Amino acid sequence: MTDTLTKLTYKTFQESKNLFSLAHKNISGQILETISPSLKKQKTSIPSEALLKVKQKLDKLLEVDWQDAEDGIYPHSSLFDNPWEDFFRFYPTLCLDLLSTWERVKQKQYQDFPSSIDTKHYPRYYLQNFHYQTDGYLSDLSANLYDLQVELLFGGSADAMRRRIISPLKKGLEIFTNENNQKLNILDVACGTGRTLKLIRSALPEVSLFGTDLSPAYLRKANELLSEIPGELPQLLQGNAEHLPYLDNHFHGVTSVFLFHELPAPVRQTIISECFRVTKPGGVFIICDSIQISDSPDIEVIMEDFQERFHEPYYLNYINDDLIERLQKAGFENIDVQIHFMSKYLIARKPC
Repeated sequence: MTDTLTKLTYKTFQESKNLFSLAHKNISGQILETISPSLKKQKTSIPSEALLKVKQKLDKLLEVDWQDAEDGIYPHSSLFDNPWEDFFRFYPTLCLDLLSTWERVKQKQYQDFPSSIDTKHYPRYYLQNFHYQTDGYLSDLSANLYDLQVELLFGGSADAMRRRIISPLKKGLEIFTNENNQKLNILDVACGTGRTLKLIRSALPEVSLFGTDLSPAYLRKANELLSEIPGELPQLLQGNAEHLPYLDNHFHGVTSVFLFHELPAPVRQTIISECFRVTKPGGVFIICDSIQISDSPDIEVIMEDFQERFHEPYYLNYINDDLIERLQKAGFENIDVQIHFMSKYLIARKPC
């Protein structure tokens, strides 16, 4: 009876987030149509059949998410770990910021940064207003709004997609469990605000966690989030993933969530090779990112619309890229692929 009630609560919780996200999109769309009708008309209409496919994929994701908690992959409490304080603090700011976002779309400003942000130490491909968001990834405002923006984008399912890395990660670490009780090291590349690290901590409380990101603002936000949880504090470093600031063969597991679709193709390969370098022989590397056309041709229209709707300049190349070939080129083996909702997962092993 308790499990049934908990599952019902979880489904109600997720459905509420989904409905809120839909309401947010509908109301903001109506406001946009009122203040800038020409901009609203530029948006591509998504066929109802494609939207139905997306809803079916979401339902399957939530069922897998629940089942992993039932199987003890992570505690049931992870299913309800919602940043409510940030929601109430920053949702009004997010709504006000939409005016700046729409103006940026109207003016086709893709690299709009205030003079207060020093941009000269970052690679050019990074200096984008991804999702047309204010300040790109380089301000505290952006860091405070990011998780909420992603939750609204994916109908409240962002953490459920992030959690799909935990089962293969735990399985991938099993090879090291009998090695003299050594402490396992896990690195999250492009850790952003620390949500993925927090979810990993809930499932693997004894491991040492590391995170690296280019954005000092996002690392400040991650430090704020991760300092609230019990256990050893994850070690965060600012750094470019093209040159990871770690020794060779240092990590038993490496993860990267929602990074590769925002990279030019050559940089994807460079970062995969760097992840191979820092992974221990026998270790596991897990990518979570957008689905590609070969995975879900039935919703190709949504993928192709995404890069225009949210300014993702490298996305069209990404959805046609061969990530398995890139992993093999770096040296990874035994590559497994999983698809959950709008995300693709590649689980690769560094040979012993």
